Amino acid sequence: MLKVPQHQVAGHMAKNGVLGPLVDDSGKFYKPLQDNDRGSAELSFYTSLTVPPSIRPFFPTFHGTAVVPASDGSGPHTHLLLQDLISPYTKPSVMDVKIGSRTWHLGHSEDYIAKCLNKDRTTSTVPLGFRITGIKDSFSSWEPSRTFLQTLSAEGVAVVLRKFVSSSNSDNSQSDPDCDFAAEVLGAVFERLVELKAWFEVQTLYHFYSCSVLVVYEKEKGNTKPLVKLVDFAHVVSGNGVIDHNFLGGLCSFINFIRDILQALHH
Repeated sequence: MLKVPQHQVAGHMAKNGVLGPLVDDSGKFYKPLQDNDRGSAELSFYTSLTVPPSIRPFFPTFHGTAVVPASDGSGPHTHLLLQDLISPYTKPSVMDVKIGSRTWHLGHSEDYIAKCLNKDRTTSTVPLGFRITGIKDSFSSWEPSRTFLQTLSAEGVAVVLRKFVSSSNSDNSQSDPDCDFAAEVLGAVFERLVELKAWFEVQTLYHFYSCSVLVVYEKEKGNTKPLVKLVDFAHVVSGNGVIDHNFLGGLCSFINFIRDILQALHH
């Protein structure tokens, strides 16, 4: 039986007649295939993905496509059939971080570029090279609004990252985050992202626009190993032999924020 993902933090939600992703009970994630170049681009990316074996685990497992009833009630619709990254977790903490200071490329329409430019300039995307698009702590039900996340300063981003790895959170809490899970969780996330960075320093096959790093973990001491994945590939284009400096720069910035939090634990 298909249902709406319970812990989705970014992207279109399959609610109120909106076309969005669905999940089943067997660990599969059904992402609607868009009826435009984005849909064909994402399908092509998954079917032709060529990366070193050490980098492959950063990408969700692809199981092909499936035609199932669309969430908006419009009838049968083709969906990408992917690994449901959240299904192994009971009360996950989830964070989606869109990487890069530019979420558009020259192949996009002028209207789309203008829309992206406006959002990139009015969020942390341009000044920081990334933006937190969604975050949720199922343990405490802390889930700041997307509007709030879009207006974060550098200092605000640091606070939200610290709250993500704290033992108790609330939207109204004025107390400093305790960072109880920072060493375990962010330490492991840092190591994985440094591995990813090493690949982006040499790979020239792809340029990843509007792609996110997804981080998932469960607040259970001794069992907090985080999942770190790349998601959303509808705007990936050929690298044409050139380093993807847009993604690499944003990734380095995000890594630096995590490093600062980890270093502060020792002072």
